[in-house]
Amino acid sequence: MKTQDDHRREPMEMWKEEYDQIPVPQEARDGIEAGIMRAKLEKKRSDRMKNMKRTGVTAAALVLTFGIAVNASPVVAQAMDGIPVIGSIARVVTIRNYNESTNNGMMADISVPQIDGNVAANADMDAYAKELISRYEKEVVAQLGQEEGHYALESSYEVVSDNDKYVSIRINTEETMASGAEFVKIFTVDKATGQTVSLKDFLNSPEKLEAVSQNIKDQMAAQMAEDEGKVYFTEGEPGGFTGLTGDENFYLNESGELVIVFGEYEVAPGYMGTVSFTIPKDVTK
Repeated sequence: MKTQDDHRREPMEMWKEEYDQIPVPQEARDGIEAGIMRAKLEKKRSDRMKNMKRTGVTAAALVLTFGIAVNASPVVAQAMDGIPVIGSIARVVTIRNYNESTNNGMMADISVPQIDGNVAANADMDAYAKELISRYEKEVVAQLGQEEGHYALESSYEVVSDNDKYVSIRINTEETMASGAEFVKIFTVDKATGQTVSLKDFLNSPEKLEAVSQNIKDQMAAQMAEDEGKVYFTEGEPGGFTGLTGDENFYLNESGELVIVFGEYEVAPGYMGTVSFTIPKDVTK
């Protein structure tokens, strides 16, 4: 015997069956499914954000704990000293560009490099860039009032060496007035400390510095003997090369050999441009 509730459900079930049999256009069906998919994605995104917040709190606690451990334990602090400041592959980026031009045609274009991270050598490269900018600005002041300026300064950089211990960034600058001049500055950076290393510190011996100086003199003499088109300012003549001071530009090539680089006019006539000397390993030992 059917109850009153049974009689109430029968029409509802009939209506449901009729509703299910109503044809739904494909566009509407796609829209409904897309809406369901968006709702699922929003839920996943919401759950992921909650997990990230919880993970962030945990990570912050770990950082705090790690910081306390370093500060509280001399052993841990000393171990941290051995961790390189710069990774195995240095990431060098342009921190800013100095682009300037005047109404009378003077211009400067200076790219300022930076090694990614808190690296002391970045301050050295920034200071060098400021020297170049100051050089340009002084020339602008000197030529104020002239209808046509006669000065341009362009500076760019390249990573010339990046091994497990050192990264070397070469800054090439071209200065144009009545004629052009090119000069170079290389920053060789110790990855373990983030500090710029001088040639004197790298060789770490007056005897090695003298040995490298003598090798360069020998190379100059040999090159001039083989090619009359090559000319160097050698020892015994005014302004001739008498030896290294320990402040010269240098880097290590792919073979691990020391390369000394001189700017235009430093040890040779201007037409020779910048010149470099690769020092055999048996000289630097």
